[in-house]
Amino acid sequence: METPLLIGSAGEDPPPGNTSAGPTSSFRLTERFILLLVFSAFITLCFGAIFFLPDSSKLLSGVFFHSSAVETNTRTGTVSGSGSANDEKILAKIRKDHEDALTEAKDTLQKRPEEIKQEILKEKEKVLRDSLGPDGGDVDRLPPVEYQRPPGATGQEPPDPRTRERRAKVKEMMQHSWGGYKRYAWGANELRPISKQGHSSNLFGGLKGANIVDALDTLYIMEMYEDFDEATAWVEKNLDFSLNTEVSVFEVNIRFVGGLLSAYYLSGKDVFRRKAVELGERLLPAFKTSTGIPWALLNLKSGIGRNWPWASGGSSILAEYGTLHLEFMHLSKLSGNPEFAQKVMNIRKVLERLDKPHGLYPNYLNPNSGQWGQHHVSVGGLGDSFYEYLLKAWIMSDKTDEEAKKMYYDALQAIETNLIRKSSGGLTYIAEWKGGLLEHKMGHLTCFAGGMIALGADGAPGDQTGHQMELAAEIARTCHESYARTTLKLGPEAFRFDGGVEAIATRQNEKYFILRPEVIETFMYMWRFTHDPKYRDWGWEAVQVGALWFSRFSPELILMDGWNKTISTSFPFFPSICSVFLASCLSYNTWTLYLYLLFSEDDHLPSDHWVFNTEAHPLPVIRRDSTDQPHKDKTAA
Repeated sequence: METPLLIGSAGEDPPPGNTSAGPTSSFRLTERFILLLVFSAFITLCFGAIFFLPDSSKLLSGVFFHSSAVETNTRTGTVSGSGSANDEKILAKIRKDHEDALTEAKDTLQKRPEEIKQEILKEKEKVLRDSLGPDGGDVDRLPPVEYQRPPGATGQEPPDPRTRERRAKVKEMMQHSWGGYKRYAWGANELRPISKQGHSSNLFGGLKGANIVDALDTLYIMEMYEDFDEATAWVEKNLDFSLNTEVSVFEVNIRFVGGLLSAYYLSGKDVFRRKAVELGERLLPAFKTSTGIPWALLNLKSGIGRNWPWASGGSSILAEYGTLHLEFMHLSKLSGNPEFAQKVMNIRKVLERLDKPHGLYPNYLNPNSGQWGQHHVSVGGLGDSFYEYLLKAWIMSDKTDEEAKKMYYDALQAIETNLIRKSSGGLTYIAEWKGGLLEHKMGHLTCFAGGMIALGADGAPGDQTGHQMELAAEIARTCHESYARTTLKLGPEAFRFDGGVEAIATRQNEKYFILRPEVIETFMYMWRFTHDPKYRDWGWEAVQVGALWFSRFSPELILMDGWNKTISTSFPFFPSICSVFLASCLSYNTWTLYLYLLFSEDDHLPSDHWVFNTEAHPLPVIRRDSTDQPHKDKTAA
């Protein structure tokens, strides 16, 4: 494109009679040099300011983009020759733009380096957001939301001195564990306690900070506000989802999305809402299957998904695709995008069309054919949180989701009929169903069911409320026995009811403890619904086991070899990377939170205002009538 000539005389023909330059009009060599030097200095000052200063994008826009109208007018023939009033205006505008640019350049040079760096970063972020467009996760597209803290985000101190002391001990354990994580593995997903090195499992691919995000709500609920602010700053500056990495949709949802949503609802900090929605959008391609049943694994950049190769011919797993509902409903609420809710509601439609053997839900479903895989039914691993989310979806909907309610109570009836049994010694347990045959084993994961059944007992059909509370109490007792019958008073990964044994691990690959929180979870619910002191006592037993062993080792170490050697006498397969009481496992945040709430008052995250996702991240009930009135919390919203 040809550059227009803006100064009139520069574009005119030379006047007659002056076609040659005489000797008197020429400059001497020294004069030419001086003029060249002045001209070079002027060019350097003007264009150097434009191209080399940190705020160059603003200067360029001031000099060139403001003059675009001039160029347009020149092309359309509206600029007249020299001496016109229009030319004078144009020249004045150019002079003013240059003066403004030079003034801004001088101001920039007078700023502190830190201020200049911040402006550069802000400018880069703006360019990045603009380049992403509407489909690129531009968080500024989110609609404004008026934040109102749900009731019970903080609670009162327990009036009973012994309970207050117990709760303080749990907080002390969390403080110690968090200090160890910050010291040895800050920003990493997990901590290897013996080597004191950060670690990341393949469940999160290249994502970092799983432990930070997972602990946000625990830090806030325990009033560790300085640590919460540090974690918030890390999330704002370092949590990045724009990675070419494959992740577990289930794990990323329950820990990252759930943790971010919970942190938002507790604190009101919008960075958590923005990050949660951004991540949720990156998970949506997982639903691109012929049935809409999502893949288990997803590349966050390419959107390509697949299933675990070991899962019954490439099937999706019930506990994975069935444990998205709570988080995705809140993502729709906070983003204004109904697609999140539509995706999880479609999962129900697929399940409703299928025949269920004896009313049970098999653990495997092919996402392409829409048919069940092998008929293995478990309320523990591979199935557990599907049932939990049916009940909690109904509660979280302000008890308006009748479909979820019916699916839950129908499933519970089928479980009680086909899977729940009582041992000769009077212990109630939940067996597993494999192709029509029962395996009389109960996993530690299954122990969550006591709390789930208690939570849903009040809405049970007919006169089943009392019966379901009794059933919940029996399951809680069985799970406590699985702890009490071991040498170290720690529950094994699975325990059996055959061959003359009850609630005891008989196989070597089941004799380990990896900080599963399900038993403590059930104790917490049973305490809240019955106020029977034995549940607090049982929870305190678990704390004392930790204190007994923990007190023998240096507080600087997260886990000692001595612990592993001692515990291996009872649990030979105890994994060296998991600590019972410190943050070497992500489950620690869940475990300590349920213990803390066990020794808290009922007004702290009350069950009529909050539900917990399967990793103990509290999410508020979505009210239909907007009548929620906040309790008097100890901190301002």
